[in-house]
Amino acid sequence: MFSSVKQSNHKKGSLLQLISTPHLLKRFVLCILIGMPTWFVVGILVTLAPEFANAHGITDRISGGDAIAWCYAGLAIGDFMSGWLSQVYKSRRKVMFQFLTFNAFCSIAYLLFPFNSSLALYCWIFILGISVGFWAIFVTIAAEQFGTNLRATVATTVPNIARGSLNLISITFAALIPMMGMKYSALCVGLACTLIAIISVMPLEETFGKDMNYVEVS
Repeated sequence: MFSSVKQSNHKKGSLLQLISTPHLLKRFVLCILIGMPTWFVVGILVTLAPEFANAHGITDRISGGDAIAWCYAGLAIGDFMSGWLSQVYKSRRKVMFQFLTFNAFCSIAYLLFPFNSSLALYCWIFILGISVGFWAIFVTIAAEQFGTNLRATVATTVPNIARGSLNLISITFAALIPMMGMKYSALCVGLACTLIAIISVMPLEETFGKDMNYVEVS
């Protein structure tokens, strides 16, 4: 069954084909944008947890390292839940929509709810981690959007480029702080990231149960 794919003359792992073919490039970019909320949460909300704690008026000491640990504990649980739910729903897109909506609520709450202790903030950071625990589904969706000749390339490049989006997110966040303050700057950037991710999921094909034995052509 798979010998026809192996013997195909189509180039495998051709990044040039991926970025020079409009319909492939569109899918590639949409897949990258889905991962932005994860790096906003990890790179801004969690990494700067001590600064956000000060903005909340929390006098207890908050450690950035501990915040990262709480976040990744939640993220591990979220990854398990998102994978399990995709099997239950028989849909990856539905899981992504639910997690992105949950993430928007968690980010708003993190920035606007009146936390008064380090424990309360750490617990919410843990919940924030769960809300972005769609990384495995994100990578799976990206890989399954493409044929066998490009699938491995997409699966390795999309997560890394999505991680690199933190540079643009950080620049935008820092530029807004003088005008809006730290909390509202983060709120605007975070909601924008989530909205972009939701819009990016919409045009993508549902790949649950899809036959993966095909190749991409220019």
